[in-house]
Amino acid sequence: MALSTKIQDSEFSVGDRVRVIQKLDKRESAFEGIVIKIKGRGMGKTFTVRRVGEAGIGIEKIFPVNLPSIEKVTVVKKGLEGVRRAKLYYIRKQSPTEIEMIFKKAALKRAPKVQGKTKAKKPLPKISKNKK
Repeated sequence: MALSTKIQDSEFSVGDRVRVIQKLDKRESAFEGIVIKIKGRGMGKTFTVRRVGEAGIGIEKIFPVNLPSIEKVTVVKKGLEGVRRAKLYYIRKQSPTEIEMIFKKAALKRAPKVQGKTKAKKPLPKISKNKK
């Protein structure tokens, strides 16, 4: 199971939001979505990109890695750190707000941790209940 792959100069992985630019006849076509799986090895390696289109309908495209019509693959958002699986089929049933949690988890893991001493809270004074 491949978690990441490289096309030309760009490297991406499962969970990343990518934009695939394809040359079709005389025009360019862009397809942007989340990489839900990377499958195979060598010449047969493919990756699947999913996006939600009009009226909430999911669209998935399977791209071979060595497809000559692919001009460029750019990573829009990194999401690998927020992913725990190699195949993200569960995304098909989730809402877009739930899918955004992947990118929030990834951002939290990438954020630098602040090192230093934290202020210790002073203990509260003890109050005795027995007053004479």
